[in-house]
Amino acid sequence: MGLFDRISRVLRANVNDLVSKAEDPEKILEQSIIDMQEDLVQLRQAVASAIASQKKSQQQFNTAQNEANKWQQRAQLALQKGDENLAREALQRKKAQVESANTIKVSLDQQIAQVDTLKKNLMQLESKISEAKTKKDMLKARLSAAKAQENLQNTVSNMGTSSSLAAFDRMEEKVLQMEARSQAAYEIGGTGVEEQFAALEGSDVDDELAAMKAQLSGASPNQGALPEGSSSSSSTPEVEDDLEQLRRELDKS
Repeated sequence: MGLFDRISRVLRANVNDLVSKAEDPEKILEQSIIDMQEDLVQLRQAVASAIASQKKSQQQFNTAQNEANKWQQRAQLALQKGDENLAREALQRKKAQVESANTIKVSLDQQIAQVDTLKKNLMQLESKISEAKTKKDMLKARLSAAKAQENLQNTVSNMGTSSSLAAFDRMEEKVLQMEARSQAAYEIGGTGVEEQFAALEGSDVDDELAAMKAQLSGASPNQGALPEGSSSSSSTPEVEDDLEQLRRELDKS
């Protein structure tokens, strides 16, 4: 590849890039509709001109045919009058008009076909313009929505939402860690469930020991102080024997 070809390609690429960046979709849509409407005006003018030419050719064709018929009638009249030379001249004039009519007919047929084609193109262009106008409004609405979404996304990006969410997650993790450490410290230094049940179970043993001590001292754990004037001599001999037996067992131990 030559140097000039490479330079030309680079220049074209840069120009295309600049044009693409400079294109405003909304303005391009509006301009496209304007261009199509201008084409529609020109096409209508072309159709009108073609129809005018067709009508002119049709008139010329009709005139040539009428002239041919007129010379035909004159040839017949001259022949009836016995003037063959005049009849021959009339037939020569008729022949010229017929040839002219045939030539005009060829051009007329072409013009009729051309007018039909132009009319079809005109109808198609009108339909396309109508469709383009409807689509233009839809595209403009979609363009506005896309711009709004883009602006919103840019705003959210500039607000640093990602970093804020990350910081929020870090703080949540720290709170969970602090709760875990607090629970661990409570279980290590405080009274756990097992210790609480052990304390409850131990209270029954203490009550039983207190009851035995009360028996050793000669009083029931539920028995209150003796009323004044009462004497322990009221104890039965069986009770005294049991008490003496307990004392001896204590002395042996």
